[in-house]
Amino acid sequence: MAFKVVVSDKAESYQLEIDETKALNGLVIGDEFDGGIVGLDGYTLKITGGSDKNGFTMKKDVSGTRRIKSLLTGGIGYHPKADGVKRRKTVRGNTIAEDIVQINTVVSKAGSKPIADILGADEEEEE
Repeated sequence: MAFKVVVSDKAESYQLEIDETKALNGLVIGDEFDGGIVGLDGYTLKITGGSDKNGFTMKKDVSGTRRIKSLLTGGIGYHPKADGVKRRKTVRGNTIAEDIVQINTVVSKAGSKPIADILGADEEEEE
């Protein structure tokens, strides 16, 4: 099983696929990890969210890896069209597990080389 890791850096975002799932299992939304795990040496990435294999979004205030039906008034997982509208939606817990397929991250500490250069060098090597 592989993760899709979306890395956001200011106005740019990059999508990477990694097979090393064990290193990220157990991390929680808000945790920081070494970017070397995803091939971005020198970078530190902060987890901001994600989604599981069925498309349910991870929510920071739901602990663990469980899935729950929560009454939402807005925010992550539900965007009402009018004020005061509530809806029961299924959301995922804040801990990364085997069921997670996409992890959203933001750069918290940049490395010496720009991300575009690092990823561009990898693509040239593969061809």
